[in-house]
Amino acid sequence: MEQFERGQAERLVHTYADMILRLSYTYLKSMHDAEDICQTVFLKYLTSAPSFESAEHEKAWILRTAANACKDVLKSAWWTRICGIEVCAEIAQPEMTEDSIFAVVQTLPDKYRVPIYLHYYEGYQIKEIAEVLGERASTINTRLDRGRKRLKQMLGGDYCEQGV
Repeated sequence: MEQFERGQAERLVHTYADMILRLSYTYLKSMHDAEDICQTVFLKYLTSAPSFESAEHEKAWILRTAANACKDVLKSAWWTRICGIEVCAEIAQPEMTEDSIFAVVQTLPDKYRVPIYLHYYEGYQIKEIAEVLGERASTINTRLDRGRKRLKQMLGGDYCEQGV
C-alpha cells in the first residue's frame, strides 16, 4: 500500500469507523457483522477512489454505501438461514440497559429505526436521510412520524416530554 493510500485509510477509519459501526449495528444487530460492513465500506472506498464535491458529500457516500451493504447482507440467502450467536453463547455487546432509549429504538422495525437513528443520533435532516436511503423525503417524514409515535407508545410518558 502506498503512503498516500495508507494515510487515506487512516483518515477514513478515524473519521467514519464509529459512524459506520453504529449504522451497521442498527441494521444488523450484530457487532461482528457491523465490523465486516465497516471493512467492506473502506475497501470499496479505497478500491473505487471516488471523487467528492465536499466532506458532506463524502460522508453521505459512506453512509449510503454502508446502508446498501447492510441491505445486501439482510437479503442474502446466508443471512436468512443463520441463527444468532446469542443462541449459542453469551457475547459482549455494547452496553445497553433495558430502560435506555437506544435499546427501545433498536426494537423498532428497520423502516422506522434507521431514519430515527440517522435523524436523532447522526443529526441528518429529512432531505439528507432521503438521499442516503434512496427514498423520497415525504416517505422519510412519514416513517419518522410513525416511528416517533411507536416510541411514544413503547416509552409511555416518561421520555416523551424530553423528545426522542
